[in-house]
Amino acid sequence: MNFIDRKTNRYLAAALTVAAAMMATPHIAAAQSEPKVALIAPMSGPWARQGELMRMGAEMAIADINEQGGIKALGGAKLKLVIVDAGDNAEKAKNAAQRLVAQEPDVVGGTGAFLSSFTLAVTEVTERAGLPWLTLSYSDQITSRGFKYVFQTSPTGSEQANRALPTIMALAKSATGKDLKTVAVIRDNTASSTAFFEPMKSGGFDRLNLKLVTDQVFTPPLSDATPMVQQVRSHRPEVLILTPTNVPDDKLVLEKLNEFGLGKGRLPVVGNGSHLGQPEMLKLVGNEIVDGMLSIVGNWGTRAQNDLIKRFSARTGEPWMGQESISTYGDMWVFKEALEAAGSIDRAKVADAIRHMNTTTGAAQYFSGQKLKFSENGRREGASLVIIQWQNGRVEAVFPTDTATAPAHWPKQ
Repeated sequence: MNFIDRKTNRYLAAALTVAAAMMATPHIAAAQSEPKVALIAPMSGPWARQGELMRMGAEMAIADINEQGGIKALGGAKLKLVIVDAGDNAEKAKNAAQRLVAQEPDVVGGTGAFLSSFTLAVTEVTERAGLPWLTLSYSDQITSRGFKYVFQTSPTGSEQANRALPTIMALAKSATGKDLKTVAVIRDNTASSTAFFEPMKSGGFDRLNLKLVTDQVFTPPLSDATPMVQQVRSHRPEVLILTPTNVPDDKLVLEKLNEFGLGKGRLPVVGNGSHLGQPEMLKLVGNEIVDGMLSIVGNWGTRAQNDLIKRFSARTGEPWMGQESISTYGDMWVFKEALEAAGSIDRAKVADAIRHMNTTTGAAQYFSGQKLKFSENGRREGASLVIIQWQNGRVEAVFPTDTATAPAHWPKQ
């Protein structure tokens, strides 16, 4: 090769380097101007309604954040939401996470996937990818695996069970003048339902002198509630704990309770999960059946968020702002504040910013307890449970009392 050829090759190599840099620059600029945050949630199948509510909350938060100037530490960068369908089982949810990681390499973090069994599968993938992940799911397992990139905003199932039972017992005694003595359970075998029930079974009932007279378990979806409700009726409990994880299954159980003469407040029902507070419950089974039913949740729109709830209702047509919507709304603000603190879209820096949050303002106002600080295992410190109740065709937050939208009442028998 002569001198001219070598010189030409050097010029060509330099030109290719510049061209490659020019091609890479727009990608970096795009990532900086539009940081991506993901939502993995059921958009199809029996839990699709919960996914829809999560989407509504996330989209409203993204709109609010971008209208207020975006991420100022990134030059006013606008957030972009990436939505992936978790489907109707844990394997599909895991596949959704794998698609997200493969197809969206510049996503900075995410939230989901509603059902605890889905979230357990999803976070196996996101943890390996070093992707910061927020979740409202309840299972204790989610933050018991030593993961460093998973942050749980709701109180865990065991925490909810341990805190809720004494509250429910006190409510019943104040209304009836006597302690509850017997309890029945109808539940599915999903991770969140199991997490809520196990602390009760392994000492929780005994500590409160509650006798478990029957424990009925099923694998969703439920096809016939008759055998389980027959068992409940035959044991004549003073309260029923009902913990399926989707509206269709709740509908079957509640209708069968009513058919067997246990509805309309004759048997007080205490649930676990926000699906019991969805407007569809009223449409599907009627006010007489749901009125007075209580449910224990990890978050809910309360008096503290009145203005936000009004704006959400005007935007979406939803009558109130339940756990899925307000939690996912708050998650987007957590990522906004983490990006501001990190000043970067680097996942490790964003995760570190979440890990070091310690505030009672900003994004904290959208979570129960209004405190945003995570322990070493990723659980939110100060996360308090919320109890909701159907009253006159509406769902009211009745506990904690300082932010309740209405006082609680024990169903009359």
